[in-house]
Amino acid sequence: MDLYEYQARDLFESYGVPVLAGIVADTPAEARAAAEKLGGVVVVKAQVKMGGRGKAGGVKVAKTPDEAEAAAEAILGLDIKGHIVKRVMVAAGARIAQEYYFSVLLDRANRSYLSLTSFEGGMDIEQLAVEKPEALARVDVNPADGLTLAKAKEIAIAASFPAELVDKVAPVFVKLYEVYTGEDATLVEVNPLVLTEDGDVIALDGKISLDENAAFRHPNHEALEDKAAADPLEAKAKAMDLNYVKLDGEVGIIGNGAGLVMSTLDVVAYAGENHGGVKPANFLDIGGGASAEVMAAGLDVILGDAQVKSVFVNVFGGITACDAVANGIVKALEMLGSAATKPLVVRLDGNNVDEGRRILTEANHPLVTLATGMDEGADKAAELAAR
Repeated sequence: MDLYEYQARDLFESYGVPVLAGIVADTPAEARAAAEKLGGVVVVKAQVKMGGRGKAGGVKVAKTPDEAEAAAEAILGLDIKGHIVKRVMVAAGARIAQEYYFSVLLDRANRSYLSLTSFEGGMDIEQLAVEKPEALARVDVNPADGLTLAKAKEIAIAASFPAELVDKVAPVFVKLYEVYTGEDATLVEVNPLVLTEDGDVIALDGKISLDENAAFRHPNHEALEDKAAADPLEAKAKAMDLNYVKLDGEVGIIGNGAGLVMSTLDVVAYAGENHGGVKPANFLDIGGGASAEVMAAGLDVILGDAQVKSVFVNVFGGITACDAVANGIVKALEMLGSAATKPLVVRLDGNNVDEGRRILTEANHPLVTLATGMDEGADKAAELAAR
């Protein structure tokens, strides 16, 4: 789960990371009131989970409450790369002397944490990594050891911070790491981390991505979720404890096991090239227990997607045998009744496959087509969607 900037700012503050005062506003009048409360120069910043806000006109400096109100009026409702601005943060201004970059993230390939740090901040880190890779220090952080003050100083030195700044920025790196581990994040990023003209180091902008698998340890994280902005189908699937991700395609996908589902997405995308460019509509892993209730829940979510024209059920019977899966499909269609209106292509393989196919053949449901292989099933599902 990605957080808005104001949420990241609040978490930073709770961990002792130096930040500027900030007040959220949903209307221009609220932005004016926030500017009056903060006093002096403020910055009105669009709250969207997207980079490049400044270039899109989503960040404006305001010297007076009148200007803050006008800035909020211009920003609210703005479309930034497909994200409509519904809230702004009015933040206190700062006299910036220098800008830096710091992040800590999960390095899945090396099974460790990785710090990306640069003495040159204020620009897209992807651009910096391409144009000046030597300016971006990559330092592994062993999760068992953590980011100690000594390690933080090592990172600062590797990122070419001058000696007189190392002792200033290192403690902030440590605090940011505490946010990362304390909140079970997969990313904590500050761009820019600034040195003010008064000599203070401040996190001026923040991005945090939280690991939803750790949500059971953080009941407070539920309040951070923007349910209004969530995709309704993904929200529905989440409520049913389904592993579902919405995609932009026409063939609904149901499989058991993440690896099999990923492979199915590829095969359907490949088959779709022969049928007008048809693509997968979703990722849905029903796991090992494909009961009638789970299958019905999965079909209910997928059939609720107006983009879906056909469904490909691709199941390999293992712990749950194919006959149990077949019974689940039959019962699921009975449970859904008239709500099931789109053709299903079913491919079963593995444990008790012959019995599973017999059950579906005898059921003879008008929406179900049996496929003997994965490629055949994907091609048929793509063909039906293209019709």
